[in-house]
Amino acid sequence: MEEKVLLAVAVVVLLVVVSKLKSLLVTKPKLNLPPGPWTLPLIGSIHHLVTSPSIYRAMRDLAQKHGPLMMLRLGEVPTLVVSSPETAQAITKTHDVTFADRHLNATIGVLTYNGTDLVFGTYGERWRQLRKITVLELFSVARVQSFQRIREEEVARFMQSLAASAGAGATVNLSKMISRFINDTFVRESIGSRCKYQDDYLDAFDTAVRQTSVLTVADLFPSSRLMQILGTAPRNALKCRNRITRILEQIIQEQVEAMDRGEKTAHESLIGVLLRLQKEASLPVELTNDTIVALMFDLFGAGSDTSSTTLNWCMTELMRYPATMAKAQAEVREAFKGKTRITEDDLAGAELIYLKLVIKEALRMHCPVPLLLPRQCRETCQVMGYDIPKGTSVFINVWAICRDAKYWEDAEEFRPERFENTNLDYKGTNYEFLPFGSGRRMCPGANLGLANIELALASLLYHYNWKLPDGVKPEDVQVWEGPGLIAKKKTGLILHPVTCIAPADA
Repeated sequence: MEEKVLLAVAVVVLLVVVSKLKSLLVTKPKLNLPPGPWTLPLIGSIHHLVTSPSIYRAMRDLAQKHGPLMMLRLGEVPTLVVSSPETAQAITKTHDVTFADRHLNATIGVLTYNGTDLVFGTYGERWRQLRKITVLELFSVARVQSFQRIREEEVARFMQSLAASAGAGATVNLSKMISRFINDTFVRESIGSRCKYQDDYLDAFDTAVRQTSVLTVADLFPSSRLMQILGTAPRNALKCRNRITRILEQIIQEQVEAMDRGEKTAHESLIGVLLRLQKEASLPVELTNDTIVALMFDLFGAGSDTSSTTLNWCMTELMRYPATMAKAQAEVREAFKGKTRITEDDLAGAELIYLKLVIKEALRMHCPVPLLLPRQCRETCQVMGYDIPKGTSVFINVWAICRDAKYWEDAEEFRPERFENTNLDYKGTNYEFLPFGSGRRMCPGANLGLANIELALASLLYHYNWKLPDGVKPEDVQVWEGPGLIAKKKTGLILHPVTCIAPADA
C-alpha cells in the first residue's frame, strides 16, 4: 500500500516538474528592447547608478554609452530612461496616452493616498476632471492675478528682513530666507492667511520629500510581500502622511466653519475654491474631504519647493557670474529708478527682458524636477522601433537634455543671452527645454510658480548688492544638488546683502 502511495506522489511530482519545464521551454516572442548596461541578478542595474552623487547624472552618463532610449532594471522594475528631445517627444506627444499613467513605488503610493491625488493619479475620467478643476479653477490666469497683493506684501516683508541684516553688516543664509518667503506666500495663497499649523505642516512635508530621495527594497521589489513587510520606508511614509492629513483636515474644518459664519477674505484662496466647489456639488467628480486633502498635498509640493528651488538657483548662478549679475541689476535699476518698492504692475509695464532670460537659463541648468515625475507604460507598444513592455516605468531626463552639447552651445555655462531672439519657451512644445514637462502630465501650476519668483528676484536685484563671504570667489560657489525628486541646492547660499536702494517699510 505504501509503495502505491509513494508511486502516486512520485507521478504527481514528475507531472509538476514536466509542466514547469514545458512552460520554460515554450518559445516566447522575443522583444526588441532598447539597449542598456549589463545587469546583475536581483538588483538589476542599480550598481550603475551609485557611482554618481545624483541618479540623473548617472543616467546621463549611461545614456551617452547606450543611447537616448535606454532600458534599465531597478530591482524587478523595468525602467525606460529618455534622454533626447526626439525621444521625449515620442513619449509625451506621439505616445502620450500610452504613457499617461504614473509609476507608483511603495513609498510614493503611501504618501499620495494610493495615487488618488492629481499628480500621481491613474489616468482616466476622474483624473481628467481633477485636472480640469486645477487648470480652470486653481491656476487660471485670473486666479494667479488675484494673489497679486499677497505676493507684493510678502516680497516687501522679505526685503525688510534683509534690510536689518544689511544694516548690521551680517551674512545671511539666503537659501533659507527664500524658502521661508516662498512658503509664507504660498500658504497665504492656499489658505487665505497665515496659518498657525504652517511650521508643523512644512516640517512634515519636508520629511515626506526626503523619504522619496532613495529607492527602498519595497520600491525595488513591489511584488514581494516579504519586502513590503520588512521595508520600513512605507511605514515611515504612512506616519508622515497621517501627520500631514491631520493638519490639513484641521485647516479644512476651520475653513468650513469660517465659510458657514459668512466670513469673506479679499481673495478666494485655493482651498476656498475647492470647498466652494464641494458645497456646490455640481462637478462630475465628487470632491470629498479626502480628495481635497490629496489635492492640497499636491499643491504644496508643486507650488512651494519648486519655486524656492528655482529662485535659489537664480541667485546662485548670478553670484557665480558677476557680469551677468551686473547686467540684470542694471536693467531693473534703470526700469524702476526712484522707487522704494516694486509692484507687479511695475513689472508688467517695464518688460524686463533680461530678468526673464535669467529665469529661463536657471530653469535650463537646474530643472526643478530633473527626471520629471515617473510615467508608466499602460500597454505594450513600440517607440522608435523598440518594444516597451506594459508596466515599464519611464523617466524623462530633462536635466540631461537641457545640458546636451548637441542642442546647447557651452551647455555648462550660465548664459541667459542664449534665449535672445529665439522662440524657446517652457510651454511644453520645445522638447529640448522641458523644465515643467509636456503633454497630459505637464505641470499645471507653472504660471503661479513663476509669478511667485519674478517680483522677488527683481526686488533682490534692485534693492541690494550682494557680496560673497571673505575668501570665497565666484567660481567657489557650490552648485551640487541634494538628493530627492526636487533638485535643491545641497548647501545654503551664504551672502552679505549691501543696501543700494532702501526698501519701503512693509
